[in-house]
Amino acid sequence: MPLPDSALDPLRRRARELLPRAHVPFSDASAAAVLLLDDGNWIPGVRLESASYSLTIPALLNAYTTAVALGRETSIAAFVLSRPFRREEALYVEDLPQGPFKPAADDAWIRGAGQNSTLPTVQSPVPPGLDVSIDETEDGVQAVRHVSQRAHVPSSGYPVGAILDTQEGPFVPGVNVEHPDWARILCAERNALGTLQSYALPSPRHLYLTCEDDANGTPCGACRQLLAELAPEATLWMDRHGAPPERSSVSALLPGSFQGRALLGAS
Repeated sequence: MPLPDSALDPLRRRARELLPRAHVPFSDASAAAVLLLDDGNWIPGVRLESASYSLTIPALLNAYTTAVALGRETSIAAFVLSRPFRREEALYVEDLPQGPFKPAADDAWIRGAGQNSTLPTVQSPVPPGLDVSIDETEDGVQAVRHVSQRAHVPSSGYPVGAILDTQEGPFVPGVNVEHPDWARILCAERNALGTLQSYALPSPRHLYLTCEDDANGTPCGACRQLLAELAPEATLWMDRHGAPPERSSVSALLPGSFQGRALLGAS
């Protein structure tokens, strides 16, 4: 028999509870997503706006890329949003390699939706941090090299890893996550920043970054913009493989960054 609509209610409640975590200073249009795993644990995602509007991270994309960075994307059971799915969100889920996913309601897609579909009992949020200890820069470099192996890069073959060191812990990972629709690709740095927002974690003090196949890799312009808005005080350590890590600041990467202050309150 089809999945009862009431089976989705626990996930809907959690999505609504996440809405205050959304970073929406320009639109005030909060949105949240809950990604349910086969074991009943779940991953949050919230809308994260940028002063450069096109760099805004949708809640659904935020939750999925967090799952990839945490190595949990192979066990996705369902996606539930705080509002009905839009066409672009449905198309995003349809093309995920862990599918097939099918609509179960206007605000929910589940894996293999159909006759006899069930969902696991909702448990706890997945911890967002890595099981590592980073006391020295070299610790961060070794940890982020390991994280980069989780990157999903079937098109570019260019894995990138990032770790945000928050002032009170945990160490939050990010990897670049590609999608058949290249407009929906997310870089490692923005992946980690999105996770930080979804879990309501404090601002990071350090960012460790590695490009496995590019000893001269640096954050792209889009990531520099989001870092300038959301982690302006962070110190960056960029892995240079055989050479010592390169230290930089967000302001050095993007001097005179656009903050969109004149846009606040616009709709």
